[in-house]
Amino acid sequence: MESQNKASLPVMDGLERRVASRSEGARTCDLLLRVLALVLTLAAAIVLGVDKQTKVVPIKILDTLPPISLPVSAKWHYLPAFTYSVASNAIACSYAALSLALSVSGKKGMMSIVVVLDLLMVALLFSSNGAALAIGLMGYQGNSHVRWTKVCNVFGRFCNQVAVSISLSLLGSIVFLFLVGTTSLRLLKKSK
Repeated sequence: MESQNKASLPVMDGLERRVASRSEGARTCDLLLRVLALVLTLAAAIVLGVDKQTKVVPIKILDTLPPISLPVSAKWHYLPAFTYSVASNAIACSYAALSLALSVSGKKGMMSIVVVLDLLMVALLFSSNGAALAIGLMGYQGNSHVRWTKVCNVFGRFCNQVAVSISLSLLGSIVFLFLVGTTSLRLLKKSK
C-alpha cells in the first residue's frame, strides 16, 4: 500500500509543476508587457517632448514689396493637444513603473485595482492619441473650409516626430489593453 502512494506522488508532483509553470509564464508575460508599456510611453513622451523646429519663412506683405524672411518656430507646447499627449504618456509611463513594482512584489490583493488602473491608462492614452492625431492631420492636410494651410510642408521634421510619437503612444495603449485582458483572465481563473 505504501508503494502505491509513492507511485502516485510523481504524477501529482508533475501536475503541480505544470500549474506552477503556467502561473510563472503568465507572470513573466505580465512583467514583459509592463516593461514594454513603460518603454513605449516613455519613448513617446520624449520624442514629442523634445520636438521643435525653426525655419526661415518668406512672408509677402504687399505684392509690390519683396518678401520679408522671418524665423518661425514650431514647438510641441504651442498646441494643447500635444501638451496633453506628452502629459498622458508621462502619466502612463509613471504608472507602468509603479505597476511593474507592484507586480514584482507579488501582492495578490492589488490585482483588481491594477486592472482598473490599466483600463484608465488605456482610456487616457487613446484619448490623447485621438487629440494629437487630429491636430497632426490638420497640420499635414490643412483645412480649406476655414482657410488653415498645411504646415508639414514647411516643418517636415517636426511633423515626422509627431507621427513617430503618436505611433509609439498608440502601441503603448494597445499593450495596456492587452494587460487589461490578460490580467482580467487571470483574475477570472483564480476566482473559479
